Amino acid sequence: MLIGDVARRSGVSARMLRHYETLGLVRPTGRTDSGYRQYAEEDIRRIFHIESLRSLGLSLREVGRALDDPGFAPAALVDDLIGRTRERIAAETELLTRLSRIGAAEPAGWEDVLRIVSLLHALESKSPGARQRAALSASEDVPVPVEALVEAVLAEPDPSVAGALRWALAQAGGGDGPALLAKGLHSPAAEVRERAVRSLAELPGGAATALLRDALAHPDLAVRRYAALALGGRGAADAVPTLIGMIVEETKDADAADALSALAADPALADPIATGLVDRLADEAVDAPARRRLTQALADIPGSTSSRALEALARDEDRVVALTAAYVLGLRDTR
Repeated sequence: MLIGDVARRSGVSARMLRHYETLGLVRPTGRTDSGYRQYAEEDIRRIFHIESLRSLGLSLREVGRALDDPGFAPAALVDDLIGRTRERIAAETELLTRLSRIGAAEPAGWEDVLRIVSLLHALESKSPGARQRAALSASEDVPVPVEALVEAVLAEPDPSVAGALRWALAQAGGGDGPALLAKGLHSPAAEVRERAVRSLAELPGGAATALLRDALAHPDLAVRRYAALALGGRGAADAVPTLIGMIVEETKDADAADALSALAADPALADPIATGLVDRLADEAVDAPARRRLTQALADIPGSTSSRALEALARDEDRVVALTAAYVLGLRDTR
């Protein structure tokens, strides 16, 4: 069979067949009287073997070893090919992600594309300062890929850089930010869950608020606490039990008390909040330091329920509790 027929039958070009011959991979069995290469059936089978091995990612040199070296062991080479393929897939996936983010930012021109690429590189820098500058450089003049900001903030260990990234994310607006951060709430890593809820706490809008409400039932206590603090500033009454629990447990208790005070500015919430605090004060399992913190928190809650409770607490056996209650009542009488 002549080279043209072999090319048609095998799908390998005549030029490549000549290249195979140069490398010693396939040598025609003979030549015609006119000097044309002549291939036997065995040669054609070898060509198909070469193409099959090439389809697995082997180089031509590796193909030659595989076909001609009797001691060649394929297992090690296959493992190596698997590793190389995974690296190639990872690189291609990274490129696809980068392109998707640039596309999502809807750049107006190549200048925007270059600025986005520069921002993405800076967000991946090993220098915390470079990452922070990249986050702070985000503005309305530069379209910011929200997905990149979310990925960066969930991975950021430096508190200062994380704060800048949360700011940048809030500046970028809602968009897909809340939904992307919600995935972080289900991360197996506690630090990622914390970063996700803290970022949600700084995002405006109903989508973030809804996710924070859902987070009040999260199995991670730290997530519940951060969500409650954020919801306290948003007027969400369902955060009250968690906030009171934080005061009892002395975990960000001052922040929790401030959140309760802010919520109590709503007259409809003042008495229920006071009732919740009074109920915990009456709990025999609550120790003396916790009762003092609860009394201090109660002092910042307006309304009749709070005042009646403070009158009772002014006669409490705990001197600190009694003095605190009496002092607050005195201030209220003066007002």
